[in-house]
Amino acid sequence: MSDLTAMVRSVIDGNRYMTLGTVEPDGLPRLTPVYFTHDDYRSLYWVSEPGSQHSQNLERQPRISIVIFDSQRRPGDGEAVYLSANARQIADDDLADQCEIAFRDTSGGAEPFVPEELSGEAELRLYRADITSFAVHIRGGHPEYGTGIDKRMSVVM
Repeated sequence: MSDLTAMVRSVIDGNRYMTLGTVEPDGLPRLTPVYFTHDDYRSLYWVSEPGSQHSQNLERQPRISIVIFDSQRRPGDGEAVYLSANARQIADDDLADQCEIAFRDTSGGAEPFVPEELSGEAELRLYRADITSFAVHIRGGHPEYGTGIDKRMSVVM
C-alpha cells in the first residue's frame, strides 16, 4: 500500500463527516455536511430526508463530489481526500443487504438503522455513493510530494 493510499484510508477512517457536493438546478454547487459510514473505502453511506435539497439534487444528477477532512488540524498539517462518485437512494428491496453493510461498524457513533426505519412512511432514506476517483490534498511542505504550494494528487485505490 502506498503512502497516498494510506492517507486516503486514514482520513476516511479518522473522520465522521463528509462534505457532499451536489449540483443545484441552476448549476451552482450545493455543499452539505453529512455523517457517513463506508464499505472498504469504495462506497460511502448516509441517511437523509428525500425531500432535502441535496437529496433532490442527486436524484436529478447522481454525479457528486465529496471532500473529507479534519477541520481541527493546524494550518500546514491538514490532510484531505477528494472523491468523485455516483450516488443513489437505496431501493426498498435492497435495504436489508445495504443496511447490513452500511451499519456494520457503528463504533463512530452511527445509529444502526433497520430497513423499516428507512422505507414506507419513514422520513429518512439510505443513500450510497460509489466512488469513481480518489485524490488527496498534498500540502506544500509534504516531505515527499511537496512543491512549496498545496495541490491535489490523484490516487489509485
